[in-house]
Amino acid sequence: MAKIAITLLDLEDAIATLQNRMIDIGLSKGLTHPDTVKCSQELDIVLNHFQQINARQDCYVPIN
Repeated sequence: MAKIAITLLDLEDAIATLQNRMIDIGLSKGLTHPDTVKCSQELDIVLNHFQQINARQDCYVPIN
């Protein structure tokens, strides 16, 4: 199975997009509407990926 390389910038873009979509859905359909909840769950997954990658990068200290 091939691995897909994804950068923190890609994830930041996805986070911003999902946040805006969730806000739009929430304002039009309500905060407890299934579409709003689904978008929130998708955002949670992307945020978790971002946090995992960011934490791994923080673990390494370059040695000069």
